[in-house]
Amino acid sequence: MPPFVPGVELARAYYADLVRPLLDDTFPGLVHSAALFGTGSEVLGYDTERSTDHGWGPRVLLFVADEAIIDRVESALDEDLPPRYQDWPTRFAATTGDPDTLRVDVLEPATTCRQVLGFDPLAGVTVFDWLSTPTQVLLAFTAGDVFYDGLDALEPRRRALAWYPRDVWLYAIGCQWKRVAQEEAFVGRTAEVGDDLGSRIVAARVVRDLMRLCFLLERRYAPYSKWLGHAFETLDCAPVIRPHLARALAAASWQRREAELGAAAEKIGEMHNALGVTESIDASLRPFYGRPFLVLDSERFAEAAFDPITDPEVAALPRNIGTVDQWVDSTDVLSKPPRPRRAATWYARPDPATP
Repeated sequence: MPPFVPGVELARAYYADLVRPLLDDTFPGLVHSAALFGTGSEVLGYDTERSTDHGWGPRVLLFVADEAIIDRVESALDEDLPPRYQDWPTRFAATTGDPDTLRVDVLEPATTCRQVLGFDPLAGVTVFDWLSTPTQVLLAFTAGDVFYDGLDALEPRRRALAWYPRDVWLYAIGCQWKRVAQEEAFVGRTAEVGDDLGSRIVAARVVRDLMRLCFLLERRYAPYSKWLGHAFETLDCAPVIRPHLARALAAASWQRREAELGAAAEKIGEMHNALGVTESIDASLRPFYGRPFLVLDSERFAEAAFDPITDPEVAALPRNIGTVDQWVDSTDVLSKPPRPRRAATWYARPDPATP
């Protein structure tokens, strides 16, 4: 096996060394763009030698403005590009028995966006577009690298999706605090009736929700579950928050779980206040309705996030739902457009409070 090269680096070199010169020779004057984004651990920069055990090798997304020439460009590349580059195969079979396929996809930008996202960012991004696009899809589209943008078609679209508009962001923050509020007291309540396993499950759910809240507060798109913890380590807050979350998951007693989750929630509440986008909320723990469970009462932070919203379309949304991946947890929905948009069509109903 050849030495490991991070996938984006391999793709960039493949484009520069072979794909671009071949295009210039065969289609002189062809204006195009080239990139690597979308699915794959290499797009996020998380690939390792383990990633090379199946379907590994150089791949490039090549964009042209005229769909009519896509077949011609693909045929020329397939005929002239070598079978290997840096000793990695340049063609792969999708499944066993399929013919090998060159992994240079020739695409048209607007059509590709509509297929991957369900809309073209250059035509504007609606509230529905933001709400119905999972963060893992937004991350996949804005991560990776653009090697060349002769069409001026990729960078403007990626910039348009760099982060949520202010009011959609506040709405997502509020709904994430709501998720924490709905279960923060259950770590102790489940254990009180002898359900230690249930207490551990609730603790793990709250840990995940707090982690995803941190991504929102730091204006970062969260990846899907395999990379959530790895990406969390790169957040500015991780050195402070992670130890509490790790101890909560490892705790042998519900009291320790509750204490560590509470300490993490307090610090995340302080992060929320430090943004200065809502009124400041007291980030100290308090008993849950007089019961012997200490919680942040995260509902207060949720309401504080909703209050400054001025966009009437966002303000009219139900304050307990959020973006599609705050209420859908199916891999086969979130990872396969256009399923998230179909799942979220209730947002467009006259009364979205009743999906």
